[in-house]
Amino acid sequence: MASTLVILVLPIVALRHYHIGITMAQLDIGVNYGMVGNNLPSPATVVQLYKRCNIGKMRFFDPNPDVLNALRGSGIDVTLGIKDQDLPSIASSADAAKTWFDTNVQPYVSDINFQYITAGNEVVPGDLAQYVLLAMQNLQAIISNYKYTGLRVSTVVASSTLGSSYPPSSGVFADVARADMIGIINFLSHTSSPLLVNVYPYFAYASDPTNVRLDYAQFTAPGPVVQDGSLSYSNLLDATVDAFYWAMEKEGVSNVDVVVSESGWPSAGNGGFTTPQLTQTYNQNFVKKFLAKQATPKRPDHYLEGFIFAMFNEEQKPQGVEQNWGLFYPDGTPVYPVFSWG
Repeated sequence: MASTLVILVLPIVALRHYHIGITMAQLDIGVNYGMVGNNLPSPATVVQLYKRCNIGKMRFFDPNPDVLNALRGSGIDVTLGIKDQDLPSIASSADAAKTWFDTNVQPYVSDINFQYITAGNEVVPGDLAQYVLLAMQNLQAIISNYKYTGLRVSTVVASSTLGSSYPPSSGVFADVARADMIGIINFLSHTSSPLLVNVYPYFAYASDPTNVRLDYAQFTAPGPVVQDGSLSYSNLLDATVDAFYWAMEKEGVSNVDVVVSESGWPSAGNGGFTTPQLTQTYNQNFVKKFLAKQATPKRPDHYLEGFIFAMFNEEQKPQGVEQNWGLFYPDGTPVYPVFSWG
């Protein structure tokens, strides 16, 4: 992942023998920590791997106590997800939301740098979408009562919440998602919180390689590929993020930032579309972009955060690409080199 980064080329047990990176400061990049496997390292080992690689941010999908305890004192910024199935309960009452918070956040808040709590992962549109705003409101009230000013509440959405995204200025929310998204983004505007968006250029390329250029998907185009009025786009991720900015503006919301909560490229499972070389290229360029503080053409002066999906290959996911998003195999061996040696 990038010119000033670290290369993960050894098993976990070997990493302690090396000084990794140009600087020991944590990198302003995140990696998703999925746990859909029965052969993964312990949470304590995983946290140590994040630290040895100087990965500054972790996102995980439900409040696993073993992970939370392992994160105590780590200095890693944490994005904590609520289980989708818990949304109706948390949305139902302030008491239920407080019980969730007091169980899963409050005991750890003095030892963990909680950055975001996310109410739902890609549940808009869908049956659970109706609970997202109420859950966010209930949790925000609790956070405000505790005066935890640095902790933000949001939700995670997929590109499918957009009804149009090409060109970016045509960005609008899909009819089936619009009502829920209007409530969500107005809440985020009021609380100065970002919208978390999962952005996967891989899927656009793999589904339509004739019309979606590989270099446009992989940050390797030598110049602009899409011209949208005065704005030029050389990569699909920027174009997708800006389509969300346009969609929000068309609903009267212009002060909500976007966090790229997931992005990556599978290393196997779909023939020539998924090779370690393609995955390495994508993730290296993704990290290079975010460490260079490169925002998007529409919002060039805004801070843009990014998270790679994912830390490990997860063998209990469905066979195919779903098992092959990881930077590491479960034994700690890297699937491909990501960071460069210092």
